[in-house]
Amino acid sequence: MTATRYAVIGGGILGTAVARRLLQQEPDASVTVLEKEDSLAAHQTGRNSGVVHAGLYYTPGSLKAKLCRRGVELLKEYCASKDLAYDEIGKVLVARNAVEESRLGDIMTRARANGVPGVRIIDRDELREIEPHVEGVGGLHSPHTAIVDYGAVTRSFADDVVAAGGTVHTGFEVTGITQRGNETLVTGTHNGTDTWEIFDSVIICAGLQADRVAGLAGDREDPKIVPFRGEYYLLKPSKRSLVRGLVYPVPDPQYPFLGVHLTPRTDGEVMVGPNAVLALAREAYGWGTVSPRDLGDAVGYPGFRAFAKQHWKTGAVEMVGSLSRRRFVNEARKYVPELTVDDVVPGPSGIRAQALDRDGSLVDDFRISRHGSVLAVRNAPSPAATSSLAIAEHIVSLVLDTDSKEVA
Repeated sequence: MTATRYAVIGGGILGTAVARRLLQQEPDASVTVLEKEDSLAAHQTGRNSGVVHAGLYYTPGSLKAKLCRRGVELLKEYCASKDLAYDEIGKVLVARNAVEESRLGDIMTRARANGVPGVRIIDRDELREIEPHVEGVGGLHSPHTAIVDYGAVTRSFADDVVAAGGTVHTGFEVTGITQRGNETLVTGTHNGTDTWEIFDSVIICAGLQADRVAGLAGDREDPKIVPFRGEYYLLKPSKRSLVRGLVYPVPDPQYPFLGVHLTPRTDGEVMVGPNAVLALAREAYGWGTVSPRDLGDAVGYPGFRAFAKQHWKTGAVEMVGSLSRRRFVNEARKYVPELTVDDVVPGPSGIRAQALDRDGSLVDDFRISRHGSVLAVRNAPSPAATSSLAIAEHIVSLVLDTDSKEVA
């Protein structure tokens, strides 16, 4: 019997996790990962804060909630087996006033329904015991929320793929996907040279390019990826002791992004941020990179115009924060009053691949579509990195179940 030939397009944490899972389920299969950059985890995976989300916010019973909790356990076990850093430093959601404090009950209910361990509501004194430099009227404490290095995890997944007989091609940009009967022709350039390969099944985990790569296979336009850049500052080494764990705001249900928070990393750095501004290119990590195609794609999409009409005031505030360090730091000072503008230095930035529907609504849960022999992950929002091993289980079950059409 001929081995099934699988292509996984995208070399981030999700693509490598899917390739790894395919080989676990079908050890004799031919599995090839195609990544357009020269290295793995070059975009969303390697440019996030490294938080392993516990599942506090997500609607109980949603795919996001289920995959998050399953993913946390799998990731913790995996990191232990590979001697990768997995630090349970804990997280506090800080309520600054009575309105925010009133929202904690609903978050607590969701967290418990999702099976988040050890979570509890705390008062001002308990908050100060956990985070001596943080100011608030109370909060919610999740003691088992952790941090990892997702880039290192991705490279480890890729090593597993190769060890199991799979192939990982970096520098391979896919330019065409053509289905011919039971076979799919994938064309592209590999390190600048035109090339092609034939596969039986293709799985798209292309992140910021997910809609475009799915379109190459004939899939529909919606949802559209609109890129939002998140910018960070880093605390100077002498100020890292201002926080012990993760310090987060209480989410505002009227606001689509979380807002500035403080996040220790496994390398010892402490990140302050991010904001959320429309990126001028899908892979633009600063104001100096502009792609007319990407920008036109975003602002010309009816869903973005509807979204911008609703949230333009917030967008303007975020833009000011991007251009003014003082305004940016002032947001963090709401939680850590001792912080000053001199305590931070410019840090990294990342791009969030935000999927928007045509009516302007944010696609909040995972969305996966099938078009013939091509399965496309059209939206993989946070906590996708946390959930990567669980998402891989889910995706591979869909790949192997050819009767399944779509998961929204």
